[in-house]
Amino acid sequence: MFKKILIANRGEIACRVIKTARKMGIATVAVYSEADRDARHVELADESVLIGPAPSRESYLVADRIIAAAKSTGAEAIHPGYGFLSENEDFARRVEEEGLVFIGPKHYSIAAMGDKIASKKLAKEAGVSTIPGWNDAIESAERAVQIARDIGYPVMIKASAGGGGKGLRVAFNDKEALEGFTSCRNEARASFGDDRVFIEKFVEQPRHIEIQVLGDAHGHLLYLNERECSIQRRHQKVIEEAPSPFISDDTRRAMGEQAVALARAVKYQSAGTVEFVVGRDQSFYFLEMNTRLQVEHPVTECITGLDLVELMIRVAAGEKLPLTQADVKRDGWAIECRINAEDPFRNFLPSTGRLVRFVPPPATMEAAAPVPSGGGDGRSQNAPGGVRVDTGVYEGGEIPMHYDSMIAKLIVHGRSRAEAIARMREALNAFVIRGISSNVPFQAALLAHPKFVSGEFHTGFIAEHYGKGFSSSDVAHEDPMFLVALAAFVRRKARERASGISGQLEGHRVRHAPDLVVVVPGRDGAHHHHPVRVEQFEPVSGQADVVVDGRHFAIQSASRLGEPLMVGTCNGKAFTAQVERAGARNPLAIRVVHNGAAIEATVLLPRAAELLALMPVKAPPDLSKFLLSPMPGLLVDIAVAPGQKVRSGERLAVIEAMKMENILTAAQDGTVGELLARKGESVAVDQPILSFA
Repeated sequence: MFKKILIANRGEIACRVIKTARKMGIATVAVYSEADRDARHVELADESVLIGPAPSRESYLVADRIIAAAKSTGAEAIHPGYGFLSENEDFARRVEEEGLVFIGPKHYSIAAMGDKIASKKLAKEAGVSTIPGWNDAIESAERAVQIARDIGYPVMIKASAGGGGKGLRVAFNDKEALEGFTSCRNEARASFGDDRVFIEKFVEQPRHIEIQVLGDAHGHLLYLNERECSIQRRHQKVIEEAPSPFISDDTRRAMGEQAVALARAVKYQSAGTVEFVVGRDQSFYFLEMNTRLQVEHPVTECITGLDLVELMIRVAAGEKLPLTQADVKRDGWAIECRINAEDPFRNFLPSTGRLVRFVPPPATMEAAAPVPSGGGDGRSQNAPGGVRVDTGVYEGGEIPMHYDSMIAKLIVHGRSRAEAIARMREALNAFVIRGISSNVPFQAALLAHPKFVSGEFHTGFIAEHYGKGFSSSDVAHEDPMFLVALAAFVRRKARERASGISGQLEGHRVRHAPDLVVVVPGRDGAHHHHPVRVEQFEPVSGQADVVVDGRHFAIQSASRLGEPLMVGTCNGKAFTAQVERAGARNPLAIRVVHNGAAIEATVLLPRAAELLALMPVKAPPDLSKFLLSPMPGLLVDIAVAPGQKVRSGERLAVIEAMKMENILTAAQDGTVGELLARKGESVAVDQPILSFA
């Protein structure tokens, strides 16, 4: 077994590999860019090596520096994680040529599956179901239209070297095929330096289901069941689960056997994933093979009890797989939510900055639990059901603009799908993130959606239900008065604490009036007043009966004021909510968040509420004369000059954040006034970039 390995990655996956290596008694070496000098994976590793500036093309993507770091520290093997160089054939070959071990498949396996056109031909030869299509590079847009007609609309036009949703279009007619081919080829050339494009049949209302495979150097191959990955936004996975709520045992077996056949055809060693698109009738077709560890591998670990990272390391060290296909378990249900640093209420724009508070829910499962005594079979010892958090960040750390937006993976395991969904909703309630925006409210909305709960969804689910964006109305609480009752309960606890302060003048002590009014601002700017009565308050036990609109909420919570999390019961049912002061914008307000829904409530005595009702509503400032930065990032270009006339939709500026370029355009015709920011400047969210005359 290896004594020391290097992890050629960053963030949560680097931390994940370090955990397993530590369990196995293997020393670890982290590599880091200048932006990651204080990153969590650097702190966790036994050694660390600086490999370059912040941009990944100058650090994490420079193979020479990574190999040099491994050799200088005495590392015997390199684990690539996912992303960066994990599926780079040349890097895998170089690692082997330098006398090191690549903890992943052999370079020839990566090469065989790295080209989408070649991989489909190989899959067909191996007896794997493939989508009807034209798998040779297409030379012209006119030829693309002819092929599309022969296949039958709708068709999918895809770049051979594509990925992450780039170089992909769906066409339903000749016009869309003509335009889609040209756009795909241009996008592929710019993004990948490879403009080859192919066409295949588009499966309507498809499911995206993948099979986890595992192979060793001794010819043993098996599959570890499936993962359901159909909840996607712009071809990026948002929620994954295992098993799938859709496919039958017969389909699962057929997909698994075909995945193993493909892996055998390319002499696959290590963990890998064969992705399929599955139709409504459970017909399935090969999509691609990812020759690396997947982001969503924890859900497979939860239902099988296996540590995939440990098995990858053991296979790379030459060991045989310690189990057969018959040994593979499928226990319970697991769900993973990707927690991203993005603002769902601003069209999911990246959110960077300092994590002022970062308190994940308590973990009851480990990514790399100890194997049984006399083990070495890679099995974990997780108890049935639980919560797991895989992350590479910490409270007080920075979320840099140079890398992807995922800051954590929240994984739950339950005995059934319903139990897993309920556990995930509670875990999201307990996930405290401050300082940056996150997609937690969006995840909460998805988990509560009736179509998700019933398992009736496909890859177009998010586009279908949130096609016009995401707003607070999409996370309407099932019982809004519960949030009002919580605000009143917290206010009553605060008054109880204030009444105990010494030195109060006789006759002027803090009163405990049972009647209160909870004032909640509406989206229309008006205030909604909710008369509330707090009865039977018991400060020692932390309980009270809160009456709102004639309804009784028997709330009990021993949580301390000032802490963002409130844990307790309401009418005998357990809850976890986030309750705290709203902040400088409204220091008197209490912010209450539960199941993704949020209110900012001001709790007043009845007379104060009467006076507030007489106050005019303050109109928000008119910012239409400014172009505001929708997110924090780097202002890489300003495309206009003072005095220039612009038309609606014309490009004004470009902001780069988290590997994405965001083009800001004019909302209407106008004339540019003053430039308020400079090209190359780091801008904050809502910072003015320019004004209009």
